[in-house]
Amino acid sequence: MAYSDVAASRLAVLTRQLNDVGITAEFTGAVEERPAPGGGRGTLTVVDNRTGKKYTLEISEGGTVNASQLKQIKAGGDGVGLRTYDPGYTNTSAVISRISFIDGELGILRYRGYPIEQLAEKSNFMEVAYLVLFGSLPTQTQFATFNDAVMRHTALPEQVIAAMDALPMDAHPMGVLMTGLCALSTMHPEANPALAGQNVYKSREMQDKQIVRLLGKVATLGAYAYHKSTGRRPAPPQQHLDYATNFLYMLDAGSSPNYRPHPRLARALDIMFTLHAEHEMNCSTAAVRHLASSGVDVYTAVTGAVGALYGPLHGGANEAVLKMLARIGKLENIPAFIQAVKSKKEKLFGFGHRVYRNFDPRAKIIKDVSEEVFKIAGYDPMIEIAKALQDAALSDEYFTSRKLYPNVDFYSGVVYRAMGFPPQFFTVLFAIPRIVGYTAHWREQLVDPDTKILRPQQDYKGVWLRNYTPVAERNAEGADTLAKLPTSNAYQRRVAGDHWA
Repeated sequence: MAYSDVAASRLAVLTRQLNDVGITAEFTGAVEERPAPGGGRGTLTVVDNRTGKKYTLEISEGGTVNASQLKQIKAGGDGVGLRTYDPGYTNTSAVISRISFIDGELGILRYRGYPIEQLAEKSNFMEVAYLVLFGSLPTQTQFATFNDAVMRHTALPEQVIAAMDALPMDAHPMGVLMTGLCALSTMHPEANPALAGQNVYKSREMQDKQIVRLLGKVATLGAYAYHKSTGRRPAPPQQHLDYATNFLYMLDAGSSPNYRPHPRLARALDIMFTLHAEHEMNCSTAAVRHLASSGVDVYTAVTGAVGALYGPLHGGANEAVLKMLARIGKLENIPAFIQAVKSKKEKLFGFGHRVYRNFDPRAKIIKDVSEEVFKIAGYDPMIEIAKALQDAALSDEYFTSRKLYPNVDFYSGVVYRAMGFPPQFFTVLFAIPRIVGYTAHWREQLVDPDTKILRPQQDYKGVWLRNYTPVAERNAEGADTLAKLPTSNAYQRRVAGDHWA
C-alpha cells in the first residue's frame, strides 16, 4: 500500500472516531476567534465577611487574578494577607505560555495553534520539534539546517557512556537515561551558569546549542538505556537518517551498517513521538520551569523533568493498562470487569484524565497507528480486548456521566508492546520526544519578564513553639520514629567476624 493510501486510511478512521463523539475532523483553515478565557478582563469585588471590608481585584484578559492582590486582604491575626490554597495546582496559572493549548472539555490539543490531528497526519517529528521550539513551521531551508544541527549531535562522549556502563544490568531504563543526562551536564562547563556565570544563557546561540545537543543525544541515551539489559551496544547513530529511523537503527542494526528499519514502523514511531513532543503544563514541565527559575543548567533542569515523568502516576501509567488488559484476558470477561469497576473493586486504567473531560485526541490517533503497526509486527489480541472494553465503557452511563474517556495511555502501551518494546522502556519512549517541550519551556522561562524563582508557600500546621530539652530529660513524644530496619545476613556475617573472640 502506498504511503498516500495509508495516510488516507488513517484519516478516514480518525474522522469516524471524531464523529462518534460529535467532533468534525475537517479543518477549514479559517481563523478561530478564541473565547475570552474566564470571561475576559474586568474586576472582581470581594467582601471579607470577617471584617466587612470590600476589595476590588483586577481580572486579566487571561481570566486570572494576580494572587499578590490578595495580600491586601487582612483580618488581624498574624498580619499576613490572604493566600490561596491549591494542592496540585488544580486551578492556578503560574506562567504565561505560548507553546501549546489544551481544552479538556472539548478534547483539543494544539501546538502553537496547530491541531494535533493535522500535525500527526501531515507533518513529522522533527518539523513539529521546530514548530514547538521556534513558534512556526519551518521552510525547507530552516528544516534542513535544524535537522542537520540535531543529527550532528547524536554521538555521546565516552565519559557519559562510561557513567551508564557503571550501572547494574538490571537498572531501570529511566534510571539509565537520567544518569546519562546528568553526566552530560558535566561535559559542557561553558554552558553551566554555576561555572560560566548567570548570564551565559543570555546568548541565543548558547540556548540553541544546548537544545540541539539535548535533542540529538537523548535518542542515543535512550538506545543505551534499551540495551543496558541486553548486554549489547547500540549501533552508532547515522546522521543521514531521519530521527525515528535513526533511533530504530541504533536499537536493531547491531554490526550491520546497511540495516534499515521498516519505513512504516519508523513512521508509526515518528507519529508517537509527535504526539508526545509537548503537552502543556504538567508535573514534568513544571519541574523544568521550577528548576530553570533557579538558574540551574539546562541538563539538570531536563533531568528533573524526566524524573517527574518517571512516576507511575505520570509517564508510567500505560504499563498499568497492559496489566489490566492481561488480567481481563478474554472478551467474555469484560462485563464482569466493568461491573467490578463500578462497584469499586477494580480500577479502569487508561480512562479519564486530569485535564481531558472528553476523548484525548492523541488516543484516537494512537488507536489508528496501532492498526498500522499490527499489519507489520503482528496482530496483538490485546487490541480486541481494548476495543471491546472501550465500547463497553462508552456505552455505559456510569462512565460517560463522569466524563471518563480513553486517554493516551489506553492504546500507547499496546502499540509499543506490539513493536517489541518491554513495558519498563515505555516511559523512555515518552521522555525522548518530551525533550522538545521541556527545552521549549526552559527557553520560555529564561525570557519571561515575570520570571522569579518559583517558591510556592505553605499552610503551616505544625507545632508552634517548644523549648529545647536536654537529652537525659526527654520522654518519647508521639509514635513517629524510625521504622524497624532488619539487618541483612551479610551484615551479620561481617559483624560476627569482628566480635567472635
